[in-house]
Amino acid sequence: GILEKTRLCLIKKLQPHLGDRRKYHQEFASSTSFHGVHNIVQTRSKTRKVLWLLVLAGCLAIVVWQICSRFIYYFSWPTTTTVVVQYVENIKFPAVTFCSLNRFQAHAVSNLKIIFLIWNIVSAILQKFAMEDKYSQELNDFLAGNQNFSIKEFTRKNGFYLNSSTLLECDFFGKPCYPQDFEHVFTEYGNCFTFNHNDLSARRVSLSGRGLHLLFDVQQDQFTDEPALGYTDAGIIFVIHSPQELPRFDGLGLLAPVGMHAQATIRQLKSIIQEYPWGECKPDIKLHYHKIYSTNGCLLECKARYIQDWCGCLPFILPGNGTECDLLKFYKCVYPAVYDIEIKGLCTVGTHNSTCPAPCEETDYPTTVTYSSFGGEKAVKYFSAKLKKSPEYIRQNLVRIEIKYHDLSYKITQQQKALTISELLADVGGQLGLFCGASMITIIELLEYIFTNFCWMCIFLLLKAPEMPQWNNPPQNQPTQKEKKRGIQEC
Repeated sequence: GILEKTRLCLIKKLQPHLGDRRKYHQEFASSTSFHGVHNIVQTRSKTRKVLWLLVLAGCLAIVVWQICSRFIYYFSWPTTTTVVVQYVENIKFPAVTFCSLNRFQAHAVSNLKIIFLIWNIVSAILQKFAMEDKYSQELNDFLAGNQNFSIKEFTRKNGFYLNSSTLLECDFFGKPCYPQDFEHVFTEYGNCFTFNHNDLSARRVSLSGRGLHLLFDVQQDQFTDEPALGYTDAGIIFVIHSPQELPRFDGLGLLAPVGMHAQATIRQLKSIIQEYPWGECKPDIKLHYHKIYSTNGCLLECKARYIQDWCGCLPFILPGNGTECDLLKFYKCVYPAVYDIEIKGLCTVGTHNSTCPAPCEETDYPTTVTYSSFGGEKAVKYFSAKLKKSPEYIRQNLVRIEIKYHDLSYKITQQQKALTISELLADVGGQLGLFCGASMITIIELLEYIFTNFCWMCIFLLLKAPEMPQWNNPPQNQPTQKEKKRGIQEC
């Protein structure tokens, strides 16, 4: 019924005659802003028509080739990297976390040597350790007799501590600092302490070559290690990081051995990465227990979620709010869970489709460390008289660390889109204008011309379509077609 009504409407208003259509085509070819077409139509010389036709065909081929190549290049998501050095009058000082390479005091572990093995199990969450089977029986015996033992409280009370006896000198940009200016944090090295953890606005430096100066006394006679488990060094390990991020020692820690003066010269490097598909970052990812996104913080929260789901508790060295895991849970559930996370790749880092992709903005502090022997003869005598310790004690226990900026500048490494949408449109428009003299108006003219011809073709097909058969049932008092055919045959 709809088709028949359309046919009746078109019969009343027929499509233009053949002459009118030819006139419309000729007027379009003569007046279009698509250069070269009117030269083919208006010229009477066949040679010139052929030449102009070849020129137009060649230009169209080049335009199609150029536009296709630009679109292919755009959808390859190309990027460029720019490096800008920005000089400033003052610059924020980073956070610095210090740990002792001797994790526990001697009097606390003299009768509890298994504590190092226990700490290996705990710190496996942050750094994978291999636990030998020969200690499993000894560990099971300890767990059976010490079910209420808390490794967290034991480490807090008997690990490395920061006070006036271990931090002998502290100076930040000409002003004294004290142990109260450091915040306690648990890492794979036990008790650690972070300077400038709150990112205070006053913690800025306005001169290069000046920064944080510290003098530590590691007190080797009060601390111990276990060489059989790999604890063979004495000194201070420190890491420089953003005040809003947690310290990460795995592969980033800087060592300052006893009897040495370590001078760390830092630079500030800001990296800006494009979001996927140009880069590998995802700007919509937020962390629950960290102010800013970082791969390390994301990785810790990912491990915390899996361990809490599997074990029903949360290790104290991971972020989150949950029931703290006891030592038996650490040994029976947390340690195997960490192994499964590593083996199965449940918490991955790096690409956009990983659990923790690269951050869109990140601040690093590339560091150059130089060393010299701590103190000459006069300096050793001075500290020996001041601390009332022997010269041998000064050389075996004191560590001086100096951290300063190389210059008052920071470097910005920014990843940018090599081809944006506006640049792509400009390239396409430039190619059309250069080879065909076309513009957006020309594209609209061509679309109008194509649409008009399409409508005429539809009208032609509708008018030429055969009449629709009548599917209604015939009345009962009238003979059917079969009865008519039978009557004809009888006749």
